[in-house]
Amino acid sequence: MATKPQGTSLRKGSIAASLFWLSAGWLVVALVATGFLLTDLYSRALDTSLSESLDFQVESLTGSLLETGDPTSSAITLSDPRFDRPRSGWYWAIRDANGTLYNLSTSAVGIDMPVLDGERDSRGRRTEVLDDAFGTRMRVVERTVTVAPTTYQIVVTGNLSEILDLVGDFRGQAFIVLGAVGVMLAIMSAIVARFAMRPIDKLSAAIESVREGESVTLGGTYPREIAPLAEEVNELLRSNAQIIERARNQVGNLAHGLKTPIAVLRNEAASKQGTLADVVLGESEKMSTIVATYLERARLAARTSVVGKKADAGMILERLTRVMRKIHPEVSIAFQASDPNLPWFRGDEADLEEMAGNLLDNACKWSKGQVRVALSSERGETGAMLLVQIEDNGAGLSEEDAQKVLRRGVRLDEKTPGTGLGLDIVKELVDVYGGSLELKRAALGGLQVDLRLPTARLGTASKLNAT
Repeated sequence: MATKPQGTSLRKGSIAASLFWLSAGWLVVALVATGFLLTDLYSRALDTSLSESLDFQVESLTGSLLETGDPTSSAITLSDPRFDRPRSGWYWAIRDANGTLYNLSTSAVGIDMPVLDGERDSRGRRTEVLDDAFGTRMRVVERTVTVAPTTYQIVVTGNLSEILDLVGDFRGQAFIVLGAVGVMLAIMSAIVARFAMRPIDKLSAAIESVREGESVTLGGTYPREIAPLAEEVNELLRSNAQIIERARNQVGNLAHGLKTPIAVLRNEAASKQGTLADVVLGESEKMSTIVATYLERARLAARTSVVGKKADAGMILERLTRVMRKIHPEVSIAFQASDPNLPWFRGDEADLEEMAGNLLDNACKWSKGQVRVALSSERGETGAMLLVQIEDNGAGLSEEDAQKVLRRGVRLDEKTPGTGLGLDIVKELVDVYGGSLELKRAALGGLQVDLRLPTARLGTASKLNAT
């Protein structure tokens, strides 16, 4: 049985899952790149701000030096209290080109001020990143100032480790926020993927409705991308119905065209005497049987090719049981009432009547007065299947005879009325529907027939009328 269409989900192999994982992958890459980019921009901004602050401090010291003219003057100082705290990473010093120290901040007492080797810019300024004696990373800015006749170097440092700590904190917070944004965007991507695939779900449900006999065409409106597919499916259904109708008409025409000539041959041969008449009569009977057989095959193939047929198996078996009780009043026929939630038969109602009717009629003919009918469902390799069990208390069949009786036209007892084609028709229909037919020893002592057929959707307590 074909499974009922499920709503679009993020199962492996689904389009929605592919869209989700593709968008989620790109989202992760984009958010990680964004996190590093924001961190880098923040780090650059803080470093730039520190450099500007140090430049300002250098300018302040330069102004004080030029104002006092004495590099050792106690009037040369900076108001920022960080330059008074030892081991703060914030230091300043004034020295000459030979390295002779003239003045320094309180925080730099006992510390060797770094010597820079880099190239100076047009303002006589150069900067580097160095570590002090305590392992603190610093941004160092040095500027040359000439107070005739001496050239002085004003060195100011700022604590870069503090900035790196701030950058680290910012990075952690940024990734937490971006992670939360990523989760929300992933959820949104999943929702968008599911909503984007809803037209596919709608189309799948419409196809299943046609298959289950609830509709003859695909209804509804669809987006521009899949509307042509729905139209093509509808056109295919219309074309299939037309082909089947033409095939039925041609089969009917063929039947009428052959019946009359064969009947004439049979009647003429029956009115004559002699070997030739006997041969013609016998061959015309064979021709009639062959024509009837292949016409029946064509009829069955055409009928079972129609999409969307289903029938209530429980109701049909109950009706057949009542009919057989009237035809065979001497036989006790017990029917086990079916569960209203059993699946329906996926096929034409007349075909199920023909299969079950032939089997039940044979059971009544060969029984010793007792027949039992049961209807259930079971799950096989191909899905759920209807199981019709018919057993009798007759003589039964051996395994060899059970194989023989399924062959076309084979009859084990010519005394019982019939043509031997009943089981042939059943087997033909079973093959067309993809079911199975099994003959074995019954618990009643006779023959048990297990007929397995495909199912439509599960029935409900309030069943629909069979189509």
